[in-house]
Amino acid sequence: MKSVIAYFNKPILKIPLLFGLITGLLVFGFFLGLYAMGIVPLGNNKVLDFGIHIIMIAVACWYFRKKVGNGFLHLWEALTIGYVVNTIGALIAGWLIYFFVTYADPSVFTDYIAQMKALMLEGKSELVKNIGEAEFSKMYNGVGGMERSEIIMDEVSKKTVMAIIPILIISLIFRKQNYGVFHNKP
Repeated sequence: MKSVIAYFNKPILKIPLLFGLITGLLVFGFFLGLYAMGIVPLGNNKVLDFGIHIIMIAVACWYFRKKVGNGFLHLWEALTIGYVVNTIGALIAGWLIYFFVTYADPSVFTDYIAQMKALMLEGKSELVKNIGEAEFSKMYNGVGGMERSEIIMDEVSKKTVMAIIPILIISLIFRKQNYGVFHNKP
């Protein structure tokens, strides 16, 4: 057990895990804010919470560079920090949202499914033209048969895909290495 604790006690994991936890809680707070305003907090309205992920990834890289790296941050460290913060934040938010739509207010999930079906029926002619009637029916039935537990993996998979470019950009911006070892000083 001590070896596991020692493994996670390294700053390259400990700091991103903490920032990921904070990110997940902030995203869940955004979800609750949308819910309190009477907006369906799942679907297209929830996409804006990705800004929280980007801000927290940048803050985590900045903090690590300032406090742990003494002003230096390697690209691989920044990439690791970015992906850990993003993944942990998405997992925490996904689980909290799952518990909310399962135990606190299940109508949020049913409203989301109804909204998705209505959106699909609105664009049915375009979708049928592009993918065919059989695929449309399959996709429409798939939305209707969606389970609450899919929210967790949906959250993680979407955030992972959306984060690729921002994490690379943030990593390149905050990267700073000590090139003094390459200078030949006698």
